[in-house]
Amino acid sequence: MYPGVTNVEATAGHALILGFDNGEVRCFDARPLFGFGRFRELASVELFLTARVSFDAVEWENGLDLDPEYLYRHSTPVAG
Repeated sequence: MYPGVTNVEATAGHALILGFDNGEVRCFDARPLFGFGRFRELASVELFLTARVSFDAVEWENGLDLDPEYLYRHSTPVAG
């Protein structure tokens, strides 16, 4: 079972800095998603910066979301 997202900070460079409920902080690069359907909308910095935690996932103002398993698998640890 993957940990849930507890906090998110979206950057203008289309990265998400994610806090997980296991204490880890990880960085997710969202740019590879921009080639898939509605995820192209996230190329808009204004929209991308609306990222927020919804339950234990990340959701944007336009209704798109990413589950914690995907975010954890495709992110890298932040040194710190």
